[in-house]
Amino acid sequence: MDVTQLLTRLYSDEGRQDPYPCYAALHALGPVSPVPARAEHRSVAAVAVGYDLVSQVLRDPRWYKQAPPGWREQEVLHTLQTSMMFVNPPEHTRMRAAFARSFTPRRLAALEPIVHRVVDGLLDRLADAGDTDLDFVAEFAYPLPALVMAEFIGIPAGELDFYRQRVERIDEFLDVAGQTPQRLAAANTAAAELRDFYAGLIAHRRHRPGDDLISALVEAVDFGDVELTVDELVSNLIVLFNAAFVTTVYLFSNGLPLLLAHPEVAAALPGDDALTRGAVDEILRLEAPVHFLARAAPEDTEVGGVPVGRDRNVLLILGAANRDPARFPDPDRFDPRRSGPPSLAFGAGPHFCLGAAVSRLEGRLALPRLLARFPGLTVAEPPTYSGSLFLRGADKLTVHTRGGPA
Repeated sequence: MDVTQLLTRLYSDEGRQDPYPCYAALHALGPVSPVPARAEHRSVAAVAVGYDLVSQVLRDPRWYKQAPPGWREQEVLHTLQTSMMFVNPPEHTRMRAAFARSFTPRRLAALEPIVHRVVDGLLDRLADAGDTDLDFVAEFAYPLPALVMAEFIGIPAGELDFYRQRVERIDEFLDVAGQTPQRLAAANTAAAELRDFYAGLIAHRRHRPGDDLISALVEAVDFGDVELTVDELVSNLIVLFNAAFVTTVYLFSNGLPLLLAHPEVAAALPGDDALTRGAVDEILRLEAPVHFLARAAPEDTEVGGVPVGRDRNVLLILGAANRDPARFPDPDRFDPRRSGPPSLAFGAGPHFCLGAAVSRLEGRLALPRLLARFPGLTVAEPPTYSGSLFLRGADKLTVHTRGGPA
């Protein structure tokens, strides 16, 4: 199959549920393939799946993120394009510096007891349910990062259901095939409601500051300690929570079936921190939550010998680069002791995900506690995947606690 046929298959329902055969076929064509000029491909000149090429483009600050046309007129696009995740230097550098001061080793260390407390509370709820089938996403994978990030950022726990519904509408719009007029309208409404929500929180923190990210940033903005407008603060809070929360949900819901398919690893995880760190990294490599990124060429150039015109995009498939057989021998095999380069699950270069350390911390602390408490845990039904090619993960995973807690 040629690249056009493979992309068409990838965008189909079958490809969305299992994109990896398409990725393998794209690898067979080479690390990068030109995309024929067709209306449905719009500004995409090439698709890259080779690890080295994808990493090279991501790390090169000259390659930029292209703003969609008319973004100022659409609430959701305005929110995205005034956040550090979607803008380019120097704006990106300025915004990231304001938030990076809050993601310090000290603040991450202070998160550990919060993660332990949230995990143990959720495990107690699972234990109370007894020997039964339950949705692992609803009962553990979603509430864990949501509660942790809510406490870290400063979102009242009682508002999380409201928040999740609006985040999901934005995520549906972000999918590469999801930008329909209906999804745009829903995402615009969701973004507007989230902006009002954060405006209220910011006003409250000005009068009653707490020990959370919002309070620290509001104080820094008001005193001129950081170069950030209130509008940018709101946009970044919306995008930061979404990025750090959704990726961790999928770390757990994608990772648990992998661990349970390798019972010797699952049994050894409690008490073995090195193995746990390797398992988390391998889950992220094999089942990266984010599969697609794009970068536009700053000038007429080439990537891996493929010509790319100025302002034309290269589609970077992280999910394929993480399974590049040239860099990861036997790339489809789960091996928590694997050596080799780091995965591109959280990107690379200037836009490397700011919340990556939080996500890894939650995985490293939670998975051993889960498996120690429920050694008989089994997958009862095949996972139900999101169907998104941008944020790919299991939205429902029925598990059986089999005998209850240890």
